Amino acid sequence: MIRSIVLKILLVAGSVLLLSLLLGFRLSGGVALSLTPIKGGAPLAKIWLAPGETFTIRYNHSVEESPIWETHSVDGQGRIFIEEERYLKFGAGMGKMPGVGRMVRRGPYEVIEDMHMPTGNFVLRIGSKGVDHTLMWRDRQINLSALAPHVAVQFSARPVSWLQRIWFQWQREPSLKG
Repeated sequence: MIRSIVLKILLVAGSVLLLSLLLGFRLSGGVALSLTPIKGGAPLAKIWLAPGETFTIRYNHSVEESPIWETHSVDGQGRIFIEEERYLKFGAGMGKMPGVGRMVRRGPYEVIEDMHMPTGNFVLRIGSKGVDHTLMWRDRQINLSALAPHVAVQFSARPVSWLQRIWFQWQREPSLKG
């Protein structure tokens, strides 16, 4: 009798666990954005974003020596888009592209907003100290120039399951403070 009850409990518990695992792999956990050196090695950063959420790359223009902010978003399929560029003044390589976004002024800044232009996965050659390429996301940031100057890094995004996200959070999350 007790053996029969224990077997039923184990069967129910096993079924619940199996169903939880199956659902955990099917439910969306958002999008993982990884910054990985193109020559190989561990990612410099891996962050989780909700579909539509943004991240920003801030740096100092190498010629003009003025700050630039590039805001990107990811969608649920892991596609990356540039949404906005903000800077103090036009410099080499800066300016509006015909048919992409609209130019506005925000205080002292020139802003190209509403761009929503697909970039896909992209490579950024991280500048040296002074350029200060910095990844900004929510209330976190990491100075990539302090971490890996002159390294070419691929920004890539992919959708992840709820279980993959829980697993990552259970492990020690890499520091994004820089």
